[in-house]
This record gives sequence, C-alpha cells and structure tokens, in this order.
Amino acid sequence: MSAGSQMVGSPLPERVRTERTRIAGSIYARADEIADLSLSEMLAQLPTYAGRDAEFRADVHEQVARLCRTGLRALLDTRRVTAADLAATRRAAVRRARSGLPLTDYITAFRIGQQAFWKSLVTHAGNSPDAREATLSMVLPLTRYCDLVSTQATHAYLEFQQHRSAEAGRDGRELLDCLLGGTLPERGPLPATAAAHGIGVTHPDRLVVVTAAVHGIADHRGDTSGTEAAHLVAAALARTAVNGHRTLAVVRDAGTRDPEIVAVAALGRTGTVEDLCARLKRTHEALAGEGITAALGVSTVGTGVEYLPRARQEARAALDLLPDDGGVMALPELSPFRYLVLRSDETARNLVDPRITRTLTDDQAKGAVLADTIRAFADADMNLREAAETLRIHHNTAKYRLRRIQQLTGRNIRSVADLVDLLVALELRATPHPAVRGR
Repeated sequence: MSAGSQMVGSPLPERVRTERTRIAGSIYARADEIADLSLSEMLAQLPTYAGRDAEFRADVHEQVARLCRTGLRALLDTRRVTAADLAATRRAAVRRARSGLPLTDYITAFRIGQQAFWKSLVTHAGNSPDAREATLSMVLPLTRYCDLVSTQATHAYLEFQQHRSAEAGRDGRELLDCLLGGTLPERGPLPATAAAHGIGVTHPDRLVVVTAAVHGIADHRGDTSGTEAAHLVAAALARTAVNGHRTLAVVRDAGTRDPEIVAVAALGRTGTVEDLCARLKRTHEALAGEGITAALGVSTVGTGVEYLPRARQEARAALDLLPDDGGVMALPELSPFRYLVLRSDETARNLVDPRITRTLTDDQAKGAVLADTIRAFADADMNLREAAETLRIHHNTAKYRLRRIQQLTGRNIRSVADLVDLLVALELRATPHPAVRGR
C-alpha cells in the first residue's frame, strides 16, 4: 500500500465535517495522553520494553505521539500522507532493529498503540448522530493510515536487519576489504558471497564503486545517529542493482563521527551504467524524502576486481566535488572537460581574463544572451547558421552577437583557442566556488 493512497477527503455534509474537525482536533490535543496509555500497556505486556532505560521509553513515547499527530494532521488537512511524513517512523524502526528488539514485539507494540488510539477516539467522539457519522467517516482513512505506518515501519526494520545480516553474517565487510585491495577471494565463504552480489560471475566483470556520506539528518530532535543514517543509506544502495543481484554495500568506520558507505555494483552482462546512475539518483531523492541528506560519488566503469582500488579513489574524488547539500556526482556522466573544470581551484578562476569576467557578469544581468550564443556556437561546431537556428534568431542577429562578444572580451569566437577560453569561463561560473565544495 503506497503513501499516496492515504487520507483523501470525501464529500461530507457541513455539519458532519464540523464534527469531524472537532473530534480530530480533540484527539490531536490528546496525543501525549495516548502515548502515555500506550507506553504503560507496552511496559506491562512486553518484557523487552519493560527492561529498557528511560531514554528508550522516552523515544517510544515521542514516536507514538508523533504518529497520532501525523495521521490526524493529514486528516484535518484532507491530504495524503507522504513518505516524508513517515521518515521519522522509518528511522525509529531502524533504532528498534539496531537495539536488538524482536520484530514480533515491535509489531505488538504497534498494535497496542493503535488500540490506545481507537479507544481515545471512541471515548471522546460523543454520541450525537452527527458525531457518530463523523466518527464513521474517519474509520477508513485512519485504518489505512495505521496499515501504512505498520507496513513502512516493518519494511524499514527488515531492510536494516537484512543489510546487517548481509554485512555481518555473509562476510560482506571482509569481502569488501578484499575487493578494495584488488583481489577476489578463492576459498571459504567469500566467493559465494561475491557471486550473490553478481561479482565474479561474468567474464570480464564490469564494476562500479559508489562512495557515500551522510551530510545531514532533518530531525530537530536528533533522534537518528550518523551511524543509523549511514546504515539506511547502505541499505538503500544495496537495492540499486541493475543485474538482478543486490549491490554489495557496507558501512565502514561505523560508530565514528563520519562513517563512510562503500558499495560495489556489478553491471553484469546486460546492466548499463546509465541505468545504475538513474537508480542512484532516485535513491538519493528517496533518502531526501526521508530526511537524510546524502552525497554519492560514482566511479567510472572498470573491468575486473583489480580495478576496484582505483575505482574507489575515483568515487571519493567524485564525492569531494559535491557541495555541502549533497547530491550525486557520477563520473560516467561527465566529459573530461567538465571534470577538469569541476576540479579547478581558485587559481583557474584568477587566470580568466578580467574582460571576459566583466562581460559575462554584465550579460548575466541582462538575460545571458551572449552566454547562450557562445554555447550554441560551440554546440553547432562553430556553424553560425546552425547556431542561429538553435537560438531561433536571424542569421544577422547571430553575426552581430559574435562581433559584440569580440568587442567586449577581445576574443575571436571563431578561433578554437579563444572559444575554449570563453567556454572555460562559462563553466567556471556555473561551478560552485571551491570554498563551499566538498567534505
């Protein structure tokens, strides 16, 4: 059941809508009372909850109250619940899995919380005909919401468990260490682990390394640690495979301030790096929807495990090209020219002729007409007529712009060397300043 299928408002008589708003608002205000009741029942029924410390109990209490408010807020606003609304719930599920809480007890705790919610709703709804009709109208969307919450939390719990199992029980970390050393194990359980991830099953292997880092967690309460977020990122990367196998993804330096996530993706016989990069971008967007700001660096495609040490260096270099707000920097999508510009330092900017800098700055304020002309002329292989057609301007207008560019910059755009100077200046302007880049 998707988040998009929830909380759609339906036509109701005005008197019923008024009662529905009153009831939902009343229960919303009692979210902490519902959390109190839920926590008391959990501690009474579940020994695994009763034996936890005060911090754990406070976290459970906060999550129950948050879930109550999230569902009721969506109901009051007659809108759908989104994945972003439940990001904190998924992160809480990871904390429960990480703490060793059994899944059966976690699901039972959800059931207890839902029972407390429905009990409060029935108690405070009222007995008038309008109140009963309003309460009835809330049953379906709230039931769907409860189902959605349970599903999202369970999936997050199981994904974390599966990733941790793959990392620990199936020797994922040891395998990654071997691969990053440029070797494929030949004995023991590691060859089977590699094959399970599509590594070593084709000749030759086409492999890509992805390195990732967590740059931020959108939760003002700080209820998700960097390590937990890193495991969420690793679990998401493990699902980005393009060859039918899970991508090998491991959290390195877990428990440190800046854990590193490293993944090795095997393209297999039919997978393409374009498809992989597209999936990585969707993964990055999904993580952002869950409140995790991540940065992903993607290496070029290499053939054979002996390439992997170099690929990791490439992926880390790509990661360093990203700004502080993260993103995906995929080297296979860059031209050598663009890569060199991205790697430039302040000296490269200082080498740009001041006349070019002034011209492009003034041009930007006037709509970047000259900059567009330079790019179109280059894209058309210096064919002015084709560039004019691309810009949808008259040929004479294009000629005038070329003369204007030469007058202002001192560069003849028909000269390859001068055109390169202009293109470099344009690309540097479009590239984040080195001072705000990277980790």
